[in-house]
Amino acid sequence: MGLLTAKLPDRLSRFVLRWATGRSPLFKSVFVLSAVAVSTLLRFAVDEVLPPGFPFLTFFPAIILTAFFAGAAAGSAVAVATGFIAWYCFIHPVGTLSVTTPALFAMLFFAFIAATDILLVHLMTAALHRMVEAEARSSALAHARTLMFHELQHRVSNNIATLGSLLRLQERRLGDPKARAAVADSRARLEVVARLQRRLHDPSRQFVDMGDYIRGLAGDTVAAMDASDRISCRYEIDSFRSEPDQAMPLGLVTSELLMNACEHGFAGGASGTILIRLSVASAEGHARLVIEDDGAGLPRGFSVTGTTSLGLSIARQFAEQIGGALTIRARPGGGTLSELTFPTEMPRGPQADPVPEV
Repeated sequence: MGLLTAKLPDRLSRFVLRWATGRSPLFKSVFVLSAVAVSTLLRFAVDEVLPPGFPFLTFFPAIILTAFFAGAAAGSAVAVATGFIAWYCFIHPVGTLSVTTPALFAMLFFAFIAATDILLVHLMTAALHRMVEAEARSSALAHARTLMFHELQHRVSNNIATLGSLLRLQERRLGDPKARAAVADSRARLEVVARLQRRLHDPSRQFVDMGDYIRGLAGDTVAAMDASDRISCRYEIDSFRSEPDQAMPLGLVTSELLMNACEHGFAGGASGTILIRLSVASAEGHARLVIEDDGAGLPRGFSVTGTTSLGLSIARQFAEQIGGALTIRARPGGGTLSELTFPTEMPRGPQADPVPEV
């Protein structure tokens, strides 16, 4: 019911503009003659059942409808014609245009009401015209901004991808294994960021389906690490919708953890499986992202807070940005288990509250 009520003003305004604009002189003339004829016939038809004192009863609706459908000038013409008809046929003494005090008072009343009706209808249609024109300008501006935004994001993604391609060329020319690994890491991050940008750049998107998002991101990340042929990903993901402002840092944390698994857990061309789990505790308002692999595992004495790894430092910073807590530990049975707990709603304050275990 509320939705229907909200749409009624818009439908009414479009109905008014459709019928009150662009009418030809012939249409207006026919409408004026029809309005005068019909209202006069109706007034004669109800004359015997009406008490004295209602000479203009059927003429006021004719004036309003004519002003509405044919314009203020046509409404004025109907007012003049019906005024004289009412004066001659329904105001005593009937059959004359005598200027008596009652007749003069009645005609002044009629002129005032008719002029008020015509003015109100004219102001209404003029206001609706201005509103629709402003709406059209706003829509055109919004469309132009959307196109510019899409083009900007497209260019940004392409530029990032170009930088990744250049780094890939540089990587092939390097002979030092450490330098090549560093360039490869940078290139992989750039490629993942470019793909993230393409996935999230739609300005009309209010929410992101994290299931599809993480599945696509995992495939992009493993492909960027040139490991698609030896590392497979499995998913256990609950239904979860996130805001784009939360999805971007969450995606970056996920990609960094996946890159870390590919680079260190399956170093030297080793193969294996990465399991990605996303569980949501709606009642508590928190979610848990777990990425575990069956790779080589963690080095002795590893600590996520004390690591010098650039990727894990980045992941920890983005985890803090969304109010989350990141832990990395040895996986029972071998491999590594990375866990991120975070609130399902993006923190709005300057500092995020501590996140409990899910």
